Amino acid sequence: MSFSISAKQNQYITYILSDESALSRLEVVPERGGIITRWSIEGQDIFYLDEERFANPELTVRGGVPILFPICGDIPDNVYVYDGQPYHVRQHGFARNLPWEVVEQSTDSCCKITLSLTSNEETLKMYPFEFELKFVYELQGKTLKIYQEYINKSDKVMPFSFGFHPYFLVNNKEQLALDIPASSYQVKDTKEVAPYDGHFDFNDEEIDVALKSLKRNSASITDPSRSLKIDLKWSEQYSTIVFWTLKGKNYVCLEPWSAPRNAISTGENIIELEPGATCEAIVEIDVTSI
Repeated sequence: MSFSISAKQNQYITYILSDESALSRLEVVPERGGIITRWSIEGQDIFYLDEERFANPELTVRGGVPILFPICGDIPDNVYVYDGQPYHVRQHGFARNLPWEVVEQSTDSCCKITLSLTSNEETLKMYPFEFELKFVYELQGKTLKIYQEYINKSDKVMPFSFGFHPYFLVNNKEQLALDIPASSYQVKDTKEVAPYDGHFDFNDEEIDVALKSLKRNSASITDPSRSLKIDLKWSEQYSTIVFWTLKGKNYVCLEPWSAPRNAISTGENIIELEPGATCEAIVEIDVTSI
């Protein structure tokens, strides 16, 4: 059979999803925030991973595909107010820092692994809602699909946003062709809104911009230096694409967010889920050789 799932004990238990016919291999580390750490196709890595940061549980991971929940980005002073009470939650939320549980595996027609994260005493101090998240990572050929379920298990309406922070490995940023379906972006620090024409100045020390008013649910990165095109697709709940990179680092991040930063306070594009209800979403990444 060309599909297989195995587990190996590294610093953390790592699940390896393999599609042998496509030489496609995905690594998932449930304990470290349910993160996808690696994806290689025909021996070529798709994602960047900072190994030193990954090895240090005190640090957030830079690399792979970190999960963002219940906020995307940061909020002023890491504090928001709900029902008159202040709550502290750090940048991108806590889902990426908590251990997830593997609840199902399948290799019938593709590789599928289902992970779950449930609210607990620790999360309730930061976010006063009971919830369950269920993510299915599905690998088939050169396609990765991430199916998500956000379930409100509390007795009140649950406000949240969600997203992903994929780090795409690149050798030469100057050669990249970016197709992001927006005509303007907002700079994180200055809040300046500037027209977007498909190009960024990679000589800047940092690029951290949010692209909203998206014209379609897909974007792409074409990387001639690696002979790859990466297509990113997302379901309708995603309203914002964040592009982030640092000078001298061989990655670019193209991040689908359901809402912009600080949405939990401003309400912009925030999802308000009724008690007992489920929000379903999907992100898909397709890789082709060029």
